[in-house]
Amino acid sequence: MISLFMAFSDSTGERRVRPDEVTSVAERVGSIPDMTEALLFTPLEQSVDHPYKADGTGPAFALQLRFPDLFACEAAMDRGGVLASLATGAGLSGLTGLDVAHQVMLTRPFPVDVAEHPAGTTTPCSYLVHYPGPAEDMNAWNLHYLEHHPSIMRTFPNVRQIEIYTRIDWVDRLPSRRVEHMQRNKLVFDSPQALAHALGSDVIKHMRADFMKFPPFAGGNKHFPMLTRVVAARS
Repeated sequence: MISLFMAFSDSTGERRVRPDEVTSVAERVGSIPDMTEALLFTPLEQSVDHPYKADGTGPAFALQLRFPDLFACEAAMDRGGVLASLATGAGLSGLTGLDVAHQVMLTRPFPVDVAEHPAGTTTPCSYLVHYPGPAEDMNAWNLHYLEHHPSIMRTFPNVRQIEIYTRIDWVDRLPSRRVEHMQRNKLVFDSPQALAHALGSDVIKHMRADFMKFPPFAGGNKHFPMLTRVVAARS
């Protein structure tokens, strides 16, 4: 499975995308041919206690679009498509003037104990992480990370989804800025409070211990909690 990430960032950290504009984006991306699912990420309305607050407020808005293969994803990134119009903020004042970056990556899902959200869940929360890189040896980095870190992530209380995204080569004609982070991760929880509870558990100590064993890399990492809206593809 292929994931396209688009992040809309404001250097001041003050911009927000209005709910009606989020709905407009949902309607637009739902029409993209062969897109199987879209995830729309918005900043939390209230901050939660988590150990990486120094990473900043994160993007004002972000997208993750899933495609069955690279060819379908590349076709969606043509000059005249929905994604090109979103990258320029066409018809959406909340997106106009933001710094827009995109990246296509391979999706690697990992098991969790219970994937379903409880009935009545209204504010699922994703913990978005990226490692800009580079690593001295990408193969050694990937081998260690994929073989060790997801099994620790699985022990977070009530984690509903674990995905790790690794680099691939792709072509596009989008007007936004291409980035090539060496890795991204996503953990999904039932709510911001559930995320805060998980990150306050002893699991974070095990995560940190494994972090200290990572093969050499530069660039650090960034962590952003984001509210998550799921948009299914139109049949």
